[in-house]
Amino acid sequence: MSAGDDCRPQTLTKPALGEKEAAELVDRVFGLKVSWLRPLPSYDDQNFHVGVSTKHGAADEYVLKITNSGDSREPELIEVQTRAMMFLGAEGFPSATPCLTKDGTIMSLESGDAAPENKKYMVRLLSYLPGTPVAKTGTTAQLLFEIGKLAASLDKALAEKFHHPSVKRLHRGQFIWNLANVPLLDQYIYALGQNKYRAVVEQVIEQFKGKVIPKLSSFRACINHGDLNDHNILVESSSGSLENPEYRVSGILDFSDMSYGYYVFEVAIAIMYMMIESPDPLDVGGHVLAGFESVVPLTAEERGALFLLVSGRFAQSLVIAAHTALLYPENKEYLMITAKTGWKHLVTMFEVGQDAVERKWFETARGYAHRAPA
Repeated sequence: MSAGDDCRPQTLTKPALGEKEAAELVDRVFGLKVSWLRPLPSYDDQNFHVGVSTKHGAADEYVLKITNSGDSREPELIEVQTRAMMFLGAEGFPSATPCLTKDGTIMSLESGDAAPENKKYMVRLLSYLPGTPVAKTGTTAQLLFEIGKLAASLDKALAEKFHHPSVKRLHRGQFIWNLANVPLLDQYIYALGQNKYRAVVEQVIEQFKGKVIPKLSSFRACINHGDLNDHNILVESSSGSLENPEYRVSGILDFSDMSYGYYVFEVAIAIMYMMIESPDPLDVGGHVLAGFESVVPLTAEERGALFLLVSGRFAQSLVIAAHTALLYPENKEYLMITAKTGWKHLVTMFEVGQDAVERKWFETARGYAHRAPA
């Protein structure tokens, strides 16, 4: 859910190429003949699932990613995100890799349409990853543990081994999706109107300002993927049982929210989005936390902030979606996916209370110290 490097969640910059234009783009930029093409849902970029004819008659599959014109003005940022994907792929993580252009580059800045603004969009052709989004499969304790473990392993690999001349571009101070920037939601809260949820979000923001912001300097810094949500994690069945399928992660999508943050941000974001897919959302946090801490144990200060960090991500997702839906009413159904259950979960967290929620999470995580995940 990228939103540019300023504090505006999304301006009117989303690409709107037709399927014919997209196919011509693949031919012109990458020198590949498209045999079929279909749109994929997206937040503020435009994505297509593309089949490319091969000499053997089969079709290689790719994702054509056309970045919104706002983010496309920052080629260094897109480059470092793409290089991070390539690095993670080489390290054994299931991330996509780019197909080179005819000029041998990993991306190309292209004119998108004949609009008077003459907008330009950064174009990449990424390998297509197999699997089904977690949003469509649901979760198990084992999968939640594995997702937590993956989140920690990914951040740790980036922090310890990833080097690139433009890595400094990941310091995105006013980036609205960075979890440190929950206070920036003040300027978008109008989008909620005067409904019953607004008071909850205002409470989250005020508590975040008072209890989380002063502690940021005590958290351990790293590079965050920043959006390990239920649509960005793909899974495949690893068992033959249809009644009790076991899943393994087969793909990690969308690195456009990468930024410098903290280890605890990544686990909080993963917990929040996995809660969306659970019939018992308050149970989720302990399993994800256990997986994360099997690689990167949290400090007492980081654990103490976890409840408000999860709440803060709920607030970001819900407020920014409401704001963006006002700009893009035609994309409202996709934009408001999280809101369908997100409001209910956020309100429940505050009704149950921080102490009780954290006790549940920490007791579940502690149980993993003496056993393998269920």
